[in-house]
Amino acid sequence: MTDEQIISEFEQGRAPGGSFHHADHIRVAFIYLSQFSVLEALQKFCSALQRFAVAQGKPHLYHETITWAYLFLIRERMMRVEQRQTWEEFAAANRDLLTWEKGKGGILGQYYQTETLTSAAARAIFLFPDKHRRVS
Repeated sequence: MTDEQIISEFEQGRAPGGSFHHADHIRVAFIYLSQFSVLEALQKFCSALQRFAVAQGKPHLYHETITWAYLFLIRERMMRVEQRQTWEEFAAANRDLLTWEKGKGGILGQYYQTETLTSAAARAIFLFPDKHRRVS
C-alpha cells in the first residue's frame, strides 16, 4: 500500500490491509513525522489513533506514554541521518523500533520501568522516562 492509502485507511478507522500491528503504527507515525512538525504530527497521530481504537472496538488499548515515546524516538532517529529516508530505508535501519514484546514495551524497556508503563497514569497521560540512559 502507498503512504496515502495507509493514512486514509487508518484515519477512517479501518485496518490498512486488514490488520494493524506494531510495525504499522510505526510506519504511520513515520509518515506523519515526514509531513508535519513534531507537535503537529503528535497531535494528528494521537487523535487518529484514538479514533482508530474506538472504531476497532478497542478504545482501552490506547496508551498515551507508549504513543508519545515512540513518536519521539522515531523523530530522533529521523533527525540523526543526513538525508531524508524512505519508509523502507528507515525500517531497515531501525529494526529495534519495529519489535514489540507484549508486556515489555519493546525498546521502551530501556527507558521505562515496567511498573511505570503498566500504570493507569502512563495509559492516560505522557510520563517521562524513569530509567537512566547514556546519550550518545
